Amino acid sequence: MTTLPSGARRVTPTEEQLLELPLTELTGWARNLRDAQFGTRVTYSPKVFIPLTSLCRDRCGYCTFAQSPARVAAPFLSPSEVLAIAVAGAEAGCHEALFTLGEAPEHRYQVAADWLAEHGYRSTVDYLAKMCRLVTEETGLLAHANAGALDPVDLERLRQVCPSQGMMIESLAPDLRAHRGAPDKTPERRLATLCAAGELAIPFTTGLLVGIGETRRDWLVALHAIADAHKRYGHVQEVIVQNFRPKPGTAMRDAPACPPEEFRRAIAIARLVLPPDVHLQAPPNLSEDFGSLLDAGIDDWGGVSPVTADHVNPERPWPALDHLRAVTEARGKVLAPRLTVYPEYAHDPARWLDEALHFPVLDRADAEGLGRDDPGAVFPERYRQAHNVGTGAEVDLAGRRSTAWYSGAGTTPRTLVPGRAEAGLVSRPARAGGAVREVLAGARAGQELGVDELVTLLRARGSEVAAVAGLADELRAEAVGDDVTYVRNRNINYTNVCTFRCTFCGFSKGPLSLNLRGKPYLLTLEEVAERVREAWELGCTEVCLQGGIHPQFDGDYYVDVCRAAKEAAPGIHVHGFTALEVTEGAKRLGEPLDQYLRRLVDAGLRSLPGTAAEILDDEVRAVLCPDKINTAEWLECHRVAHSVGLRSNVTMMFGAIEQPVHWARHLLRTRALQHETGGFTEFVGLPFVHMAAPLYLKRGARRGPTWREVVLVHAVARIAYHGLINNIQASWVKLGLPGVGQLLQAGVNDVGGTLMDENISRAAGASHGQRVDEGTLEELVTGIGRRLRRRSTGYDLLDSAGAGLLAATAEVGVR
Repeated sequence: MTTLPSGARRVTPTEEQLLELPLTELTGWARNLRDAQFGTRVTYSPKVFIPLTSLCRDRCGYCTFAQSPARVAAPFLSPSEVLAIAVAGAEAGCHEALFTLGEAPEHRYQVAADWLAEHGYRSTVDYLAKMCRLVTEETGLLAHANAGALDPVDLERLRQVCPSQGMMIESLAPDLRAHRGAPDKTPERRLATLCAAGELAIPFTTGLLVGIGETRRDWLVALHAIADAHKRYGHVQEVIVQNFRPKPGTAMRDAPACPPEEFRRAIAIARLVLPPDVHLQAPPNLSEDFGSLLDAGIDDWGGVSPVTADHVNPERPWPALDHLRAVTEARGKVLAPRLTVYPEYAHDPARWLDEALHFPVLDRADAEGLGRDDPGAVFPERYRQAHNVGTGAEVDLAGRRSTAWYSGAGTTPRTLVPGRAEAGLVSRPARAGGAVREVLAGARAGQELGVDELVTLLRARGSEVAAVAGLADELRAEAVGDDVTYVRNRNINYTNVCTFRCTFCGFSKGPLSLNLRGKPYLLTLEEVAERVREAWELGCTEVCLQGGIHPQFDGDYYVDVCRAAKEAAPGIHVHGFTALEVTEGAKRLGEPLDQYLRRLVDAGLRSLPGTAAEILDDEVRAVLCPDKINTAEWLECHRVAHSVGLRSNVTMMFGAIEQPVHWARHLLRTRALQHETGGFTEFVGLPFVHMAAPLYLKRGARRGPTWREVVLVHAVARIAYHGLINNIQASWVKLGLPGVGQLLQAGVNDVGGTLMDENISRAAGASHGQRVDEGTLEELVTGIGRRLRRRSTGYDLLDSAGAGLLAATAEVGVR
């Protein structure tokens, strides 16, 4: 029996206590256990219901879903009808297609058998599998099949097209009136299906139907059977506890409904009997006061559809999502959408998912393995071809277009950061509870946060996000005031040829380029110098030099490039060469890194960009950049750079394959180096742009971060680096100016550069252009009550005129 926290004491309830204790005490134990396991988060599945067939060989005493052939227009929905429902669901932002159907109707009704034979299907399960595949291929929705009691062959067939499956145990009590005339509802058949699903490693949903004539002890029998199966196989991802409600036209129409108090007791008992990692669900549409279900210990609302009715209980409409969220938050919880599979299963696809489903699940997942939470449609992306756009790429999409926000796309993100009211610029309140509130309080008190605390903030949802952003904005004001800074700069990507195999890179020409870019090129030193000279004449104070690792380069090439740039414009700041470039340059010369960096300084180098960091965690780098420098080498390069007088920045490319814990490790590893050297000038968040990235095209990455994750990464960076790195920069190229406007109210104080000739993000599919007008920046910044200031690379403030002269005096020394 589970040991439970109750205030300061721990108790182990006996079965008699579970059955007889006062409801308030029982639900208190259940809430404590739920909160200890799942915190403030309550999930739901945005889904569309597809009633494939309402014919069924079983006749349950409570069911209005099952119909006779005379009462249906056709035995089965046609493929076009199935797809029309699925498309409507995808357009409404759903992630799941729940197929509801009767059990094996072909064994009872000849019309069902004939329809299947005429259309070339062997059985209902055969047709169901084809429709599941169709829906996922055409809409991206993940299929969940509730096909009833099945043998292992049918379960395995559905496993190939459904990330998850389900079958309600309902009750293991024999001879219930409700199950008379239902050969598939025998205890033996239900348990055999539950265990077969476990042996096949199928993430499974099961549950109880409460109030159909069973006793409280019958609940325990069923719950222990489910718990035992999960302890053996680990496959029971969620248990539904559903309350019986009598319906006209059924054999049990005159039976009493399950009393609300008895229903809540069943939920609490389920929470206490089941293993703690099993999610507990109750449908919100079957209770008048569904908030009380949270009080009883659930952590999931199940499927809620913005498109279709609950076909099993059509007389009970779903609560509107805003209402569901309000009720959830009133209990101090936050609402989060999920997929058909919970994160525990999504993050271990080799064990739990058929190989063909790895990418469909990944494609709709956020960094935690939950459902992407940006509003809008998420359709599969198919590519006819990629057009060459200079040194960039424009992917030609086929089929339906997604409308959700992605980094690099032109969609304006939803508003997550409340910002300031127009009258008086007063910040709107933001609430956080549980662990998020505790971590924020610790940060306000000056505590230096560790991995667990940062992960807690990075997992924030709902009103917690604004609370995290609010603290970040307070710390921003304390550190740098209300100035928003930028630098006039030009990117010079001197070659797109690279010998390294970074799987995310859409810029370099190499073995993974997939022919998305233009021809390989290498600028001459004269061409580099001309671009530097032109940038200086246009008022730029910085040139950023980065490119691929050309196989013909020796380390002296980078020295020559620096010298050419400084000779072309002696006053310009040369910000150049990633940790990979300088490490590789020193290696090719057989020269110590510190000596090599000093030669670069003598040639005119003044600072290093923080790129090539990606995620500073080697398990992630093994996928993103397997032959690139590792985490320790990146950190060592910047440590050495700082020791010879070069300043640099921290970048983090996030949203491809990693999880929040990897973001936290990245922040802490760079924070530790900053404690040691003080050489970092800023943090730059770089959201992964997926559209033309080889790793995404090869079906191995997510669609970049969600907007919520973008906000949190920048805000948490401000909190993590407080007192150490004063400047947090947002990339307008990847996020768009409306997005940057929100981030400026979530801890960001810098918008980077004006970026003439930005090619790397465009090569990955970004659509935000190559240069931003300073008047546009001014309008953005003043609109939120802040002041735009031009800066040098080293964050000295510059006047609005005389850029070249000021740069010559501010940047001549090594920083």
